[in-house]
Amino acid sequence: MTAIALEQIREARKRIEGRVLRTPLVSSSSLSARCGVPVHLKLETRQSTGSFKLRGATNAVLSLDDEARKRGLVTASTGNHGRALATAAQAAGTRAVVCMSALVPGNKVEAVRALGADVRIVGRSQDDAQKEVNRLVREQGLTAVPPFDHAAIIAGQGTIGLEIAEDRPEVELVLVPLSGGGLAAGVAAALKGALPNVHVVGVSMARGAAMYESLRAGQPVEVEELDTLADSLGGGIGLDNRYTFAMCRDLLDDVVLLTEDEIAEGIRHAFAQEGEIVEGAGAVGIAALLAGKVTPSGPTAIVVSGRNIDEARHRQIIDAGFGKVSLSGGRI
Repeated sequence: MTAIALEQIREARKRIEGRVLRTPLVSSSSLSARCGVPVHLKLETRQSTGSFKLRGATNAVLSLDDEARKRGLVTASTGNHGRALATAAQAAGTRAVVCMSALVPGNKVEAVRALGADVRIVGRSQDDAQKEVNRLVREQGLTAVPPFDHAAIIAGQGTIGLEIAEDRPEVELVLVPLSGGGLAAGVAAALKGALPNVHVVGVSMARGAAMYESLRAGQPVEVEELDTLADSLGGGIGLDNRYTFAMCRDLLDDVVLLTEDEIAEGIRHAFAQEGEIVEGAGAVGIAALLAGKVTPSGPTAIVVSGRNIDEARHRQIIDAGFGKVSLSGGRI
């Protein structure tokens, strides 16, 4: 039995209804023609914060009691969760502190600040940022709202799976970006609860894929966080992981990894063929099909998780190609 039940995901949907968009699941004629099967894109890029993270953050904040909210909220983030929590906290009339590492792109940092959150830049990894979260909880009594390993977060992200199952009940394969596992675990739990025969594949980058390495090891392990075009997929899963490791182990049918070239090609395809600006983490499902890392045999859905890529970096990828994109020291 999964840690997060289908009923919890359904309750999350009721809780966040009217506060989060039901995003479109659109047909991709280019990918359908390439793969020879219907391929649809679940466009979480359309959320007001530019990513799926608003679902989980909103569900988590609304699940807290008044006292916990009044104390103020704190989280570690690679950018999108921080933006989502800042939005949910602002709506609830409470303070949010967002701790991020120096690897988080500047556009994501500034987007969180613009929502009134107190931003702390700490170290060069998600684990470093989490240490600051732990200190603030311990010393200031703030309420932690983790980015992925939290029941309400997972249930909120799982509402994406409910929508896919309702909109395309014939779907056989779903590709989901994989990082700490909140999105993949929630989507897989919802889909397999509603459509038991569906296959769910997690997609990550080859540079510092913490969940992949943990699944290989049979337990959560630490992995060096590296600069990558899929920056939102960076960070560890926590050695004390409570939910997402076991859920991803039990519910994902496979995990595939992508090179930086392949991720860049996914970004370019999304722009040129789908008319969508998509960040690296959001493009990995598209990239997996283009690279032949996954070969679908039936109707397929891809979770396109976010659009929050730095404008200059996106233009550089589109215009110059990946070979001229700097990763080390290349924050634009």
